[in-house]
Amino acid sequence: MKLGYLIVFVSLLLSSLAFSTDAVAQSVWDKETELYSEPLNITVYSSPSCNCCEGWMKHLTKHGFQIKSVKTEEMEAIKQKYNLPSKLASCHTAIINGYVIEGHVPADDIKRFLKQKPNLLGLSVPEMPIGTPGMDTGNQKEPFEVVSFSKTGTSTTFRQYKSY
Repeated sequence: MKLGYLIVFVSLLLSSLAFSTDAVAQSVWDKETELYSEPLNITVYSSPSCNCCEGWMKHLTKHGFQIKSVKTEEMEAIKQKYNLPSKLASCHTAIINGYVIEGHVPADDIKRFLKQKPNLLGLSVPEMPIGTPGMDTGNQKEPFEVVSFSKTGTSTTFRQYKSY
């Protein structure tokens, strides 16, 4: 009799895990909307203790990016090296095709930016808004902006996410 209960419990547990995996796979950020045919080799600098950075890198991998991950305790020095304006700072800094990508920028926005080849320094999602790629926390999602910025520090809205 106890074996029967155990089998039912294990079956329920496995179906629950399968449902959870499906729910994660259906993230709003998983759907690719921007195609890009060139290689997407990106170097990501992050703190060894940052979990959201790992989540963002997983998001990029799903969209075809090849990641070189560099763990460092010297994040402030990296941001200064690449002339990132402090008002646009977040937790991780990435470099792709000479552009700076700061924070939880969605993969499709990076691809769109690369296709445009603007005379700018890069893109940023300042701070760490809840619900951005790598900052997923269920149904809670804050509106946020992806900001493009120049070498002189001027910035403008590249894309706005009010609700998604």
